[in-house]
Amino acid sequence: MAKGKKRLRLKKHMAALVAQSEQEQETIIDLPLTAIRPNPYQPRRSFDQVALAELAQSIQANGVFQPVIVRQPNPQVARYELIAGERRFRASEIAHQTTIPAILRPLDDAAMMEVAVLENLQREDLTPLEEAQAYQMLLDKLHLTQAEVAARLGKSRPYIANYLRLLGLPAAVKELLEARQLSMGQARTLLGLKDKAAVVALAKRAVKEGLTVRQLEEMVARQNEPTAKPQAPRSAAPVDPYLKEAADQLQRRFGTKVAFSGTKPHRGKIEIPYQSADELNRLLALLGVSFD
Repeated sequence: MAKGKKRLRLKKHMAALVAQSEQEQETIIDLPLTAIRPNPYQPRRSFDQVALAELAQSIQANGVFQPVIVRQPNPQVARYELIAGERRFRASEIAHQTTIPAILRPLDDAAMMEVAVLENLQREDLTPLEEAQAYQMLLDKLHLTQAEVAARLGKSRPYIANYLRLLGLPAAVKELLEARQLSMGQARTLLGLKDKAAVVALAKRAVKEGLTVRQLEEMVARQNEPTAKPQAPRSAAPVDPYLKEAADQLQRRFGTKVAFSGTKPHRGKIEIPYQSADELNRLLALLGVSFD
């Protein structure tokens, strides 16, 4: 429901933009395909070739039902730029058409750019990276803030910000995103990895192993955990030669290991380990302990 409302707002905004430039008498004209160049502000970089081929077959059989919209940058030169309808334009070329029906509108660069972005957002099949680049173009070319772009397109500011963050990914990860091998959710998760040098390797692993967003989040969280610094080994306390000699003599006397330990000078304990009841009785006898 919310997505449908956003699409409706986009349609209304695009219709308003185009309506601002309508002439009193709008005329459909046939223009040579060779006289039209694609929209320089088109955010879409890749087109579904199968879908284009199907549309080309339809155009061969039935023609173009919906005219494309163009502008004429220089009224003195018969050259035109597409505002909307690039799929129909490309499919007409594939179908070996020489002309295409078109409506001429006098849009300026700003309005043309906005219409191009809005038209493609309505279709909802831009890659996440294409969508991010479209928002960045509006920021750069129209000198808008993220909040202003969000307001114009019927999006929230965090929505725009999250897409713009994708532009900071390494080139290799962008390629995976562009090829739709990585999802928007996976890409956003990778942005949270603190070790930026590990992003590409983790992205490739996510594709290779088919990791879900949840699995990727867990891996990023583990990698972000601080590693415990190895503690420097404590330097051994200097051995008191008197205690060493005493330990040696006691070991000879009792026939077992004897150790002195202590943390303060002249204070500590003598430890004599034993492994059985018989050994304990032997040590007690040597110490003169009797239970008679």
